[in-house]
Amino acid sequence: MLEAMSADAATDTAKPKAKPRKGPATIARAYFTALGQHDLDAAEALWKPGSIDRIAGMVEFPVPSPEFRAWFGSLFQAAPDFSFEILSITAQKDTAATRYVVRATFDGTGKFEGLVPNGARVELEGCDVTVVEDGLIVANHGYLNGADMARQLGALPPQGSIAERGMTGALNAKVAATQAIARLRDR
Repeated sequence: MLEAMSADAATDTAKPKAKPRKGPATIARAYFTALGQHDLDAAEALWKPGSIDRIAGMVEFPVPSPEFRAWFGSLFQAAPDFSFEILSITAQKDTAATRYVVRATFDGTGKFEGLVPNGARVELEGCDVTVVEDGLIVANHGYLNGADMARQLGALPPQGSIAERGMTGALNAKVAATQAIARLRDR
């Protein structure tokens, strides 16, 4: 019996140990850490080539790609102190949901989404749903409040302000005029 145990022990040490598979939470954490450090090489290395990154209502591009690098590169140029704070990561099977806060000062040297930096301070909470297969990201779906981001950047007036009420009134007047014209045409 001792000989059998010794033979098994020798066999166990001779077998190469498989590397533990990195789960979606580990991959998501690595991805957002790389972006927070402005390390596009490390971020792209976590993707299966040809997969798609989507930020709802803003942008969609394959990763790795020049489009990915250009979009994040212009963000980092426009907001050099851009950072992610991961609030929580919840994972199940091949999917991780990452809640985070993005913080940045829009005071860099490059434009972002056509806007020239104006010194505005931005703080937004967002959530990304990341799908991982074989240790690589195959899809990412990002969600954040684009209207809040536009307000903080100064592209939209502050919520509840006179300017916002004026914009709402102008839109409502346009809808009313369009409906009135349609009713006249239907006569």
